[in-house]
Amino acid sequence: MIQFSWEFPYASKRMPIMARNIVATSQPLAAQAGLRMLQKGGNAVDAAIATAIALTVVEPTMNGIGGDAFAIVWDGNELHGLNASGRSPAAWDFEQFSQFKFMPVLGWNSVTIPGAVSSWVELSNRFGHLPFEDLFEPAIEYAYNGFLVSPITAERWSSAPETYKDFPEFVAAFLPNGRAPKVGEKFEFKAQAKTLERIAETRGEAFYHGNLADKIVAHAKATGGLITKEDLAAHKADWVETISINYHGFTLCEIPPNGQGIAALLMLGILEHRDIQDYPVDSADSLHLQIEAMELAFADTYRYVSDPSSMDIGYKDLLNWDYLSQRAKLIDLAKAQNPGYGIPERGDTVYLTTADANGMIVSFIQSNYLDFGSGIVVPDTGISLQSRAACFSLERGHPNQVEGGKRPFHTIIPAFVTKGDQPLMSFGVMGGVMQPQGHAQIMIRMFDYHQNPQAACDAPRWQVFPNMEVAFEPGFKPEVLEDLSKRGHKIKKVGKGRWFGGAQLIYKLADGYCGASDPRKDGQAVGF
Repeated sequence: MIQFSWEFPYASKRMPIMARNIVATSQPLAAQAGLRMLQKGGNAVDAAIATAIALTVVEPTMNGIGGDAFAIVWDGNELHGLNASGRSPAAWDFEQFSQFKFMPVLGWNSVTIPGAVSSWVELSNRFGHLPFEDLFEPAIEYAYNGFLVSPITAERWSSAPETYKDFPEFVAAFLPNGRAPKVGEKFEFKAQAKTLERIAETRGEAFYHGNLADKIVAHAKATGGLITKEDLAAHKADWVETISINYHGFTLCEIPPNGQGIAALLMLGILEHRDIQDYPVDSADSLHLQIEAMELAFADTYRYVSDPSSMDIGYKDLLNWDYLSQRAKLIDLAKAQNPGYGIPERGDTVYLTTADANGMIVSFIQSNYLDFGSGIVVPDTGISLQSRAACFSLERGHPNQVEGGKRPFHTIIPAFVTKGDQPLMSFGVMGGVMQPQGHAQIMIRMFDYHQNPQAACDAPRWQVFPNMEVAFEPGFKPEVLEDLSKRGHKIKKVGKGRWFGGAQLIYKLADGYCGASDPRKDGQAVGF
C-alpha cells in the first residue's frame, strides 16, 4: 500500500472517513440512503442503487430518472463494467439536423433514450442482495414528504427559471410558485414518488414497456418528439470489459467508448513516457506536462470516440505503447502547442462510490447532462429527460455524426484503480469535460506526489479549453501561472466551484477503507 502524506495542505471543509463500509456522494441525504441499505444488511451494490435513486430526488439539478448511467463493479474477485447509456430515436437521420449550427441542448432534438433505470435493474439482478423495492424507500420518502434543499443544489437550481422558462411542464414540476426553492426550503414531488413506486414494483418494466413508457411516448407525440414505444422497448444496458492503462505501477480502469474515459488513459499513457515525478507538485513544469498531455489526449478523443459501432479505429490502437511514446515526444517543455489528432497504426452529473466489509466496491455515475437536462418533463411523472444528444457531432462523416439508433459521445465516466490484480480505489470526478482531466489529476497527486485521498480532492484543479486556453482554480501560485503564460498557455482565471467538478473517492486500506468527498459539492463520505 502506498505511503501517503497525511498532511492537508489545501483549504477544505472536509476530513476523510475511515470505516469498513462507506458511501461517498455529492448530496448528504443520498449518502445516508446508501448507508441505510448497508446497515440493513445490503451490499455495496444495494447501497449504490439506493444512493443513485435518492440522488434523482434530492439533487435533480444534476441527474434524474430520465438520465443515463455507467458503473464499474468489483464483485470481490473481478471487475465488471456496465454501459447503460441510451441511443437516439430510430427515426432520426442526419439531414433533419442540417438546420442547426450546433447540436441542440434543449428540447426533443437533444433527447436520447434514458438508461439510468436500466442500470439500477441490471446491477440489482446481477449483484444485489436486498429486494429491489427496498432500494427505493429513502428516495420515495424524500419525494413524498419533502426534503430540505442543500446550498450548492439551491445555487444550481436558481438558474433554472431562465434556462427552462419556455418549458411549461418543467416549470410546473420544478419551479413551484414560479421560482426555484431556496436553501433550507422544503421541496416535495409526489408525482416523482409515484413514478419511483411504479418502477420499483415492476422492476423497471413500466418504464420501458408499460404505462410510464406510454406516457413518455404520448408526450413526445403531442409536443414534437420522435421517441416511440419501440425505441424504449429496444433499450438495453450492456455489460462490458473495462479498458485500462498502467501508470507507474497502478492500473486505471475506465468504461470503453462511447465514453470519454479513454482521454484519461491517453493522458496518463503519454505521461508514462515523461518523468513528471521529477518536478515538484504544482510547479510550472509539472503542470505544463500535464496540460500538454491532456491536449494531445483530447485531440484524439474528439476525433475518434463515438458509438463503438461507428468508430473508424480501434480504441486499443490509441492505447498502443509505441503510439503513446510518439505522442509524448511532441511535448516541448519550453512552450505550449495546439496539437492535432494522431493516426495510430490500426490494431452535469452525479457520482457515487460505495464499498462494503466483504470487499465489494462500486463506482457509479448518472446524469441528465446539462443541469436538469433537455427541459422536457413528462407530465405528472417527475421524469425529466436528458439532453445527451447534444454530444453528437454535426460534422458529416465524423464517427460521432448524429443519426438514429446510435449512442452519442458520452462525458460521464466512473473510474477504478487496481494494483496487480487487486482493487485499490474507486473514484470519479463529475463535471462534463472536466471528468477525464480530474481523473488524471487525482491519479498524479496520489501516486506521483503521495497526497492522501482527501488532499487530492481538495487540491486546486486546472481545465483545458479549446484554443490553448487553460482555466486555473484559485490556489496556484501567481509566479507559476506567470511562467505558464510565458510558455504560451492562455490563462483563464475563474472562481472555485462548478468549473472544476466534484470528486468522490474510496481507497482500500489494509483493513477497511478511506473515503473522501469533494468540498466543491454538498455531499459527504459516510460509513461505519
